[in-house]
This record gives sequence, C-alpha cells and structure tokens, in this order.
Amino acid sequence: MKCLLIALALLFSAPLRAQAPVAVPVANEPHHHLVFENSYVRVFRVSVPAHDATLLHQHDLPYVYVSLGPANVINAVAGKPEARLVMTDGQVGYSRGGFAHIARTDAGSPFDNVTVELLHPQGGPHNLCAKIVDGPAGACPNLESSATPTHPAPLPSSSELFETDEFVAESGVLAAKSKYADEQPVNSELLVALAGTELKVKLSGNVTPNYERASSNLKGGEVFWLPAGVKRSITASGKGPTRILLLSFKDSGPASPLTGRTLSKQQPRAAKN
Repeated sequence: MKCLLIALALLFSAPLRAQAPVAVPVANEPHHHLVFENSYVRVFRVSVPAHDATLLHQHDLPYVYVSLGPANVINAVAGKPEARLVMTDGQVGYSRGGFAHIARTDAGSPFDNVTVELLHPQGGPHNLCAKIVDGPAGACPNLESSATPTHPAPLPSSSELFETDEFVAESGVLAAKSKYADEQPVNSELLVALAGTELKVKLSGNVTPNYERASSNLKGGEVFWLPAGVKRSITASGKGPTRILLLSFKDSGPASPLTGRTLSKQQPRAAKN
C-alpha cells in the first residue's frame, strides 16, 4: 500500500513539474518594446495595461528604470514572496539584475516605464542627492561650483541622483520655452524625456555621418543618445516645465562618438538573442 501511494504521488507531481513556467528573456516579453540600442545600453519602453501581467521574464543585466506616471504594481520575483511596488511619477530605481519576475497590475491602473539595460560592468552603486539604492545617502555634489566656461553646469534645477562605476544618473527640469546648450560635452549621455514633457533636441558641429538623427522632437517616454564631443541643445517646447533624466557614461569620450540604433516608434522590434 505504501509503495502504491508513493507511485501515485510521483505520477501526479510529474505534470505539475512539467507545467512550471520558464522565464523568457526580457527582450522577448511582449510588454517590453526595444526602442534604442548601442554598445552601452538597450532601452525598453514598458507598458502593462490595468488588470494585466507580464510573462515571467529574466533580467540578467543591471538596469535603471523610471516611472512614467504613478505606478502600483505587484512585483512577483521567482522564488520570493510577492511585493507591492508603489512609485510616483518620474521616480527612478536601479536593479542589479540576475532574477526573473512577473509585473502584475491588479490594482487597476496601468504600469508604464522606461527601462535602461546596462551592458557594461557597473560595480557597486551608491547614492548621491537621492536615496535610490540601499545604503546611506551620499554626498550631494555642488554642480554649479564645478562648472567652467567651456563645460557649463548640468541642466537648471538638476541633481545627481546616484552613480555606479560606469555612469551618473541626473534629473533635471527646464522651464517652459527655455533652452540649455553644451558646446563641448565631455561624455556621451542618454536623454530620457519623462511623462508629459515636450523637447526639441539638436546636435550640431562634429556629427558623425552615420548618426541617424541630428535633431528630434521628444515626448514623454522617448529617448535620445547624445554623443560625446558633439554640440547639443535641449529646448523645452511644451507649455509647462519639462522634466528629464540623463545618464552620463564616464568611460565614453569624443575620440569615438557612439551613436546606436533607434527603432521604429510605430513597430517596435524585439532585440536579437
């Protein structure tokens, strides 16, 4: 009798094991749309409607994410208890990766963000002007005092949020119809337009011939790569304040201005494995 019970238990447990979900790569998860890539980053526009859920998907690499609008989502990490993640509009987060999860919008509101996957080694992150990662708040740099005539201070009303060995994340606000220009940018940067913003971005001077966009009008959730050593201007074209996120890459430089590939906004494609 005991042997029979063991045999029955094994018989019924086998189908359950076979049905265990397998995590797909993040690029193959249908709510994650690849919108830009180069050798530094892969950028995904993430959109999960209310009362929906992503597939179980794998994040192998560290990434930065920023919420487009408020978020109230269940974060179900494989092998861990579910946790509710509540974020404000424009809130920035960082993850070291190395896990699989499901994002579920059972609170009844959509979940929208920009996720920037980081392709270079990052080292240990630490906070600067905001508490983004675990650990003490960092020393907040005085950005104005570090400016020079050829390298102006970063955007008005800006603050450096946190950094890794590879990049510094900075948030900034431009007043309506105002303009920021940098004639000699030292590093390449990824510009992310936050929700409700309208921007005009223009590159001039030493723009490499293969750079696909010398200028662009950006709306919330769109991104633009700003190569090192190329003159740039950013104009707030909307009626109100314009909020942005900048990721400045420390090991980039004007010797080889990196461009990248922007994918179609109408027909986003998945990244190649």
